[in-house]
Amino acid sequence: MQIHQLSVNYQAEQDRVLLKVNSTSGEEMRMWLTRRLMSGLWPLLTKLNTDQLIRMEAAGSVLASADDELKKMVTEFRKEEFLQGADFETPYEEKPTLPLGNEPLLVTDVDATPLGSGRLRLAFNERASVSGGDKPRGFQLELDPKLTQGLMHLLDQALARSQWRDNFAAPPTAAEPAEPGTGDGGDRPRYLN
Repeated sequence: MQIHQLSVNYQAEQDRVLLKVNSTSGEEMRMWLTRRLMSGLWPLLTKLNTDQLIRMEAAGSVLASADDELKKMVTEFRKEEFLQGADFETPYEEKPTLPLGNEPLLVTDVDATPLGSGRLRLAFNERASVSGGDKPRGFQLELDPKLTQGLMHLLDQALARSQWRDNFAAPPTAAEPAEPGTGDGGDRPRYLN
């Protein structure tokens, strides 16, 4: 699939992120990304994106063994460079052909594979029991570093609107309680949808 445009929007009434991908051949893939899925996917995509950007550098082999601060600086520089050249102004064009059907794919898992060419393959899957059909639905995307960065930027904006990102922080260590005064374990657990 040759990607033409991406659209990522938080839908408050669904409490989900709607990711739409349209192709140069006039097809559109629609997916729901849940908070639960994003809590695991966001850190993984962030790491893979950093690795992808580090490998792009001429000194990639040297940078691979560099400290995290240097990696972060190089990654931030590349991100800014890509975002300056990206087109976030052109309105998203809805496409009439929906190969996955009218209902967006409710993504239950994502397989992320870095490819030797510097691209990133993402396989979005939905279990059959979710869609109510006999067989699971899914599809794959291959993203070059520029497109990966564009997707990350759009996801980041949607996560900011959803206010989910606060929940994606690293869990507290055993030495520090989750919140001040809660180290005795007597508090009730907190559940989020």
